[in-house]
Amino acid sequence: MTQVQLPLAAQRLRAQLLTGPPASSVAGVTGRLLAVQAQDPRGARLAIRARSAGLLAADVDRALTAERSHVVSWLNRGTLHLVAAEDYWWVHQLTTPQLLTGNTRRLAQEGVPPGDAERGVGVIHRCLADGPLTRAQLTARVAAAGVRTQGQAMVHLLALATWRGLIVRGPMHGQEQAFVLVSDWLGAPPPPLEREVALGLLARRYLAGHGPADDRDLAKWAGLALRDARQGLAAISRDLADRDDGLASLAGQDRAHPVPVLRLLGAFDPLLLGWASRDLFLAPGGPIITANGLFRPFALVRGQATAIWGITRGKVMLAETGPLSEPERAALAAEAADIERFLASVPPTAPS
Repeated sequence: MTQVQLPLAAQRLRAQLLTGPPASSVAGVTGRLLAVQAQDPRGARLAIRARSAGLLAADVDRALTAERSHVVSWLNRGTLHLVAAEDYWWVHQLTTPQLLTGNTRRLAQEGVPPGDAERGVGVIHRCLADGPLTRAQLTARVAAAGVRTQGQAMVHLLALATWRGLIVRGPMHGQEQAFVLVSDWLGAPPPPLEREVALGLLARRYLAGHGPADDRDLAKWAGLALRDARQGLAAISRDLADRDDGLASLAGQDRAHPVPVLRLLGAFDPLLLGWASRDLFLAPGGPIITANGLFRPFALVRGQATAIWGITRGKVMLAETGPLSEPERAALAAEAADIERFLASVPPTAPS
């Protein structure tokens, strides 16, 4: 029997923890979304805030530092993501091997030949054996070894060491996140999953936080070939709902709350990066949220991005672009106050 389908936006907002019961921990959010976009450190923390209740930014830092329960690494699509430590291994296994070819090309473009790249990775590995180091500290050591670090060269050297499974971003050191050896920080890796099993797990976890969606959505989000996305969905076909719209969702997932929903979401929020198209959540004629690969903080009103916002001297400043009702203004003010409370627990994070 085909189950009753609620509006797509409502279903996806519920899957994203932007409606319904919020998470009570960092792990509660990553357990649902699997991987949270993290090239903007504050944006990643705000993504956790918007989907939870009662947490502070310091709780995210604690998960990265004292608890070692979460790490940040270049994973899906070669971009930085926050994931639970227990998910790091198999997500890395699936999403990074195909990135190495492009990395070699980019290093060459940055003036780093293969021999120098090997030497740079060796320096990074040896230096981190003595403990966590920030990007600036590693850059100084690699440069001292005669390897080019200017421009984007150091970023791609760090990416190479990451995709080889040697390093991740681990503890916070002041305003920066330091790099660590994976073996030191997380211990020995578990036995690798068979690829079909891993693809099925990826499809299941993706749908839990993004469903309903289709194979192209999954492939786009994970940075995998379309055939891999289809194989993953096929592996869990018995657990999918019977739908008539061509989309996939987990059976019993379509419990949704009414859209209007109101949230202040940070830069690079997962709501705009989880599917092949983001048009569902962009208001027609609304503000420019994304341009040149950057995603600005925005206000989600009635289920769509209707305004942008920023922080000036610790205060949230909203740039209105459309009419708001008094209840909506009051709700936005409450969201702004909660962001200020959330971020006050840690100093501003340094750029990634």
